[in-house]
Amino acid sequence: MSLFSQIPDESALKTPRSAPLAERMRPRTLDDYVGQEHLLGVGKPLRMEIERDDAGSMILWGPPGVGKTTLAKIIAEATRASFIEFSAVMGGIKEIKQVMVDAEKAAGFGSRTILFIDEIHRFNKAQQDAFLPYVERGTIRLIGATTENPSFEVIAALLSRCRVYRLNPLSEEQLVQLLKRALVDQERGLGKLKVSADDEALEMIASYASGDARYAYNALETAAKAAAGGRINREMVQNALQQRVLLYDKQGEEHYNLISALHKSIRNSDADASLYWLGRMVKAGEDSMYIARRLVRMAVEDIGLAAPEALRMALAARDAIDFLGSPEGDLALAQAAVYLALSPKSNALYTAYGAVTEEIEAHRAEPVPLHLRNAPTPLMEQFGYGEGYQYAHDLEGRVADMECMPDNLRGREFYHPTAEGREKQLAQRMDEIRRIRAAKHKS
Repeated sequence: MSLFSQIPDESALKTPRSAPLAERMRPRTLDDYVGQEHLLGVGKPLRMEIERDDAGSMILWGPPGVGKTTLAKIIAEATRASFIEFSAVMGGIKEIKQVMVDAEKAAGFGSRTILFIDEIHRFNKAQQDAFLPYVERGTIRLIGATTENPSFEVIAALLSRCRVYRLNPLSEEQLVQLLKRALVDQERGLGKLKVSADDEALEMIASYASGDARYAYNALETAAKAAAGGRINREMVQNALQQRVLLYDKQGEEHYNLISALHKSIRNSDADASLYWLGRMVKAGEDSMYIARRLVRMAVEDIGLAAPEALRMALAARDAIDFLGSPEGDLALAQAAVYLALSPKSNALYTAYGAVTEEIEAHRAEPVPLHLRNAPTPLMEQFGYGEGYQYAHDLEGRVADMECMPDNLRGREFYHPTAEGREKQLAQRMDEIRRIRAAKHKS
């Protein structure tokens, strides 16, 4: 049987009743497709391209269960193209090249081929390179699906030859619409089981699915079997649902999205949002010690000397995690996150240290002034080491009129404390030191 048999007619597209509900209910036309109105709504560019049979190679980027594979199959059906699914587990470069050669032969007979690559982010650079010449020549139209950010996972050469479309999680209202459709569908859905469902039960499934239609369908099918021709209620749904779906990948973009949300919520002094994003990370299985390390970073970057005790709190949370582990120690992370969120904020120290490092990188390393050097040997004393040094503890106000910067940075200021928290006192102390030094300079 040829890999390149044409898309069969609709009668041959019927999915076996033994297939999961999510597979049976897969939409076959754009009109049946739910969600992604920003791409497929009337008059939107992608829909118009599909209807004109003008869709080129593309990457469909979005979370699980939002319709990436379904959309690829609809495009193939709408454009009457041969459709091949290829995944990383099917083989390596040899298999890819064989598929490409067959596609090129089919193109010679006027047959168009859509090559659908599920989880394209799992293909290595060499495998992705193998598709390039055929995509560039138009031998195939490639549709890649990925849950990961294509900027990081798809090679630049291939990315430049494809349009990237971002698919969004389905809303709870859209999921409920799909579930109601499945309940009454006699041909592909659950209509023959004669089950119904409380609105509350369907809303609960939609809430727990977190935008994933496949998860929602699976939960509905399990609950429908338990209902045995009756009515699906909230209790049946609770039994069908194992736990809420939390989109997360400790090595992927969502990992960085959530830690960014936590960091920025703490920086913005939003204790409730900080707790929420922390909870999302913990429940999704993030390494608690990683969170603790980031809280320490937040304490020094965004709070600094405005509330120096925040660093001690973050370090204490790290020690609690190390001592107790998770989940017992996770409450210490929550305590630290709320404390950091409610602490006065200042990035003055962070900015000052950044300015210092820029200064060091931009200019040559100036020698330490002689009066700041120790002179442990007579020879060093002979060369002027330590000459002119003033011991601050012996002076009034414990401040000497003595330059401690290299000559090229004389008078340069890096640290500018804010009026927030403890830094207000530090700013006052710095003003006091300047006055003492200026008075001694005059005398």
